Amino acid sequence: ITPCDQVSNHGMETSLMDSVMTASRDFFRLPLEEKRKYSNIIGGKHFQMEGYGTDQVKTQDQRLDWSDRLHLKVEPEDERNLALWPIHPKSFRDDLHEYTLRSKRIKDDILRAMAKLLELDEDCLVNQFSDRALTYARFNYYPPCPRPDLVLGIKPHSDVYALTVLLMDKDVAGLQFLRDGTWYNVPAASNYTLLINVGVTMEIMTNGIFKGPVHRVVTNSEKERMSVAVFYGLDPEREIGPIAQMLTEDQPARYRKMKVKDFLVAHLEHFSRGERVVDSLRI
Repeated sequence: ITPCDQVSNHGMETSLMDSVMTASRDFFRLPLEEKRKYSNIIGGKHFQMEGYGTDQVKTQDQRLDWSDRLHLKVEPEDERNLALWPIHPKSFRDDLHEYTLRSKRIKDDILRAMAKLLELDEDCLVNQFSDRALTYARFNYYPPCPRPDLVLGIKPHSDVYALTVLLMDKDVAGLQFLRDGTWYNVPAASNYTLLINVGVTMEIMTNGIFKGPVHRVVTNSEKERMSVAVFYGLDPEREIGPIAQMLTEDQPARYRKMKVKDFLVAHLEHFSRGERVVDSLRI
């Protein structure tokens, strides 16, 4: 498994993938006043991660992204804020619940494959995710952009969580990964492939063996584009650091430990400046 990999034999029903994508498009095509019922701005001024809108603007010189998004916590299930889960289209909530269950199985399979590559116990990585671990779904909508040469759909960044399962647009590409100073295009998702992406939480846990790649989304002058990402994080109350089994005298810890919830706050600060939070934890 490379830091990002497209998988096809994942066991997810294609009808469910179609349904999730259709429901997502239908939501973003609703009138603005309907979408604003799920706004991520509370009382017109306070930003929250969850809800509909754009990402937070932290500084005046921050590069803004050409995208709308709907960001929802899906696990732990008892922490779902259903007031922010759209009731239109009618299938949205059921589709997201079912998609989350299927996606979790894929995540566990990927983690077991990664553990095997690292010569760890099969469930070593799976067991890092307790029943209080965070899972978020993020629906991304990129409208056509008149000046794609000037504006990015999402600025360069690394995912902060451990693993991302990404359902991509079948017709319109836009995702790019940075390798050795060059941006490489990820083709549109043919044959119902899912993209698996490693985040910087996993980079720290594996002591730098798996890297959280830098990626961005470019805009399209003529076509809209959709994607649905499911992010898998850890329990916010635990500490994040290299897994003990990864450390030896020859391979000491490369990252200092930090509480997960503090790490997530630090990520937002670094993201707004176009930096990677993981670099601030290097020993």
